Amino acid sequence: MDGILNRFDNWLHDTGPAALVIREHLVPVEGPDGVLFPPTFAAGDGFAGGYNIDTFPDGNNVCLIDSVGSQANRVEPIFAEEKYAGLVPRIVITAGKKQVNLLEAGHRAGDAIVRCTPLKDDLRAAFQAAEKGDAELLAKVAPTSIVFGAWDSRDTQAKLPRLIASTVRAFNVRKLTRSAQYVPATDYVGSELLPEAADKATKDAYAERGFIHVPASGSHGGIIADGGIRRDASLHLACLRLLRGGADALVLRRYILGLALTAFTYPAGGYLRQGCHLVADPAKPRLFQEVFGDGRRVDASVSHEEALTYARAAAKEFKIGDDRPVEFDKELALKDVAPEEGGKKAKKAAKGKN
Repeated sequence: MDGILNRFDNWLHDTGPAALVIREHLVPVEGPDGVLFPPTFAAGDGFAGGYNIDTFPDGNNVCLIDSVGSQANRVEPIFAEEKYAGLVPRIVITAGKKQVNLLEAGHRAGDAIVRCTPLKDDLRAAFQAAEKGDAELLAKVAPTSIVFGAWDSRDTQAKLPRLIASTVRAFNVRKLTRSAQYVPATDYVGSELLPEAADKATKDAYAERGFIHVPASGSHGGIIADGGIRRDASLHLACLRLLRGGADALVLRRYILGLALTAFTYPAGGYLRQGCHLVADPAKPRLFQEVFGDGRRVDASVSHEEALTYARAAAKEFKIGDDRPVEFDKELALKDVAPEEGGKKAKKAAKGKN
């Protein structure tokens, strides 16, 4: 056991690397020149909406395929799977007829569904302690919030930086458009099954319900990535080494490192969304390196199974928190939305009156 636990201790010392990085080159399953569909974003803040493509003065561009937050949302829930049982406490909230694992809640430990349970006081104390540098309490309840970062934006305002960041981007892309035409099963108006639309509102209703022809022209048709597609991931060891807590900070750091390595080496699912299925590019090798503060880069290698073995040993040494089934409390929810005298909500209201 000691041999396993000591294996990565050099990464936990101040003389160790600042970060680990992975760089993977990807291609659509159809091939390097295949069409893939990035996410679309709503318009706002000067952005016209659609694909997130940044174009530079020299004509080159970069298109966002999967954001840091989206990548984290794909990986963090794995800790609820049977294969990873025993690495983190299992916190399940029953809300009405639905059961929600903490790892599935939108804002994880800072989510409203968790805040309105008996865990509220424990998490508040954990966030407050973490804000002061002691992460042990949070590691006992919601350790993945330390790995993937958290912001308790609706209560303590505590912020924890991400130890892991991963992003998928495509380079020098050509944007395509597509058009379609909906054809109804029959001519409802011509066959006198429906009356002629007397106004625009009626015509819009016919179109919405599928009773008339509806053209869709020039909509988003995906991209072709002439400059390739790349996933860049980093695990910030320098940040991890700042963690304090308990009588032995090394035990805590080993535990969080085990979780972080398990997530970092997890084979990211290639199917991101409809029309965006990516696989490794066999022509370009995967890069895994230690990056030191002086800029040195040293090749490294840790398989997912090796990371998982280490994580299990570190979790046993740390003695993870208890599994806890909890109930959503309606009274806590009502209190949460009620104005609080002298509290944040009251201060906001007072500020608005000035």
